Amino acid sequence: MMLPTNLDMDVLRALVIAMEHGGFARAAERLGRTQSAISLQMKKLEEQVGQPLFRKAGRTVALTDAGDLLLGYARRLVALNDEALSAVRGRAMDGTVRVGFPQDLAERWLPAVLGSFHRAHPRIHVEAQVGRGRELRERVAHGALDLALAFGEIGDTPGIPGAAALAHLPVVWVAPKGFRGDPETSLPLALLDAPCMFRQHGIERLDGGGRPWRITFTSPSLSGLWAAVEAGLGVTVRTPLGLPDTLSILEPDGRLPALGTVPLELHRAPSAASPAVDRLCGILTESLGAMLAGARSKKQHLIFVA
Repeated sequence: MMLPTNLDMDVLRALVIAMEHGGFARAAERLGRTQSAISLQMKKLEEQVGQPLFRKAGRTVALTDAGDLLLGYARRLVALNDEALSAVRGRAMDGTVRVGFPQDLAERWLPAVLGSFHRAHPRIHVEAQVGRGRELRERVAHGALDLALAFGEIGDTPGIPGAAALAHLPVVWVAPKGFRGDPETSLPLALLDAPCMFRQHGIERLDGGGRPWRITFTSPSLSGLWAAVEAGLGVTVRTPLGLPDTLSILEPDGRLPALGTVPLELHRAPSAASPAVDRLCGILTESLGAMLAGARSKKQHLIFVA
């Protein structure tokens, strides 16, 4: 009986890192190896699966259909490997971690991340809060939260000292699919209630471009805002992060101004020094990086900063 082939975890990790960070050279830098060593690993992987995984794309390489399929499994296998090691090595880890998230991450991304963390560290008590950027940053600064993922300021404003910018995301116009605005009438806006950085920024850009507008819907919650936009009540201003599949992004043109970018930052309280906080901080950074890199590989409007 032929024995099954066991995929090499180191090789799978190299594949994941190469695809998430822009190629074999970047993977070699992160893994402390030569580019030729990474290339040999990828050749070994192709021999193991019996399929070509890469194709030429200009001066770089891209994944074949088989490569795309394997990459999805590789991410899951590497994540499961790391979760297993964390669970065994950190079984005695306990304590409390207080962490904050923007609404954009709460529905799709947050459950998977917290579930993974809880399985690895079941004795750690997690207190999660969902809120707006300024509120979350203030709570970290005052010691009410240990960690927070929060949007920084839109544009070229310097980041807050001590914050790590994990990504720069485009700020975009979001509309229901098939939206056709009339340039001769005021633009209907569905917005979060004030104070909201995205709301203020969008209105200022419209005013600066001389485009008339009117507010047709406001809500304190992002889920309510998405529902209103899907129902056709108006367009809104946000990042593509957590954007429902039922909505679309409007490209800037002569009628809609460009909106720039906004950093997504990780804030950590100076007093938050514990193995539990360290571990959750690492999981948040790794998981967010994988999610954004996956979106980038699908040519979505996300820009990851390594």
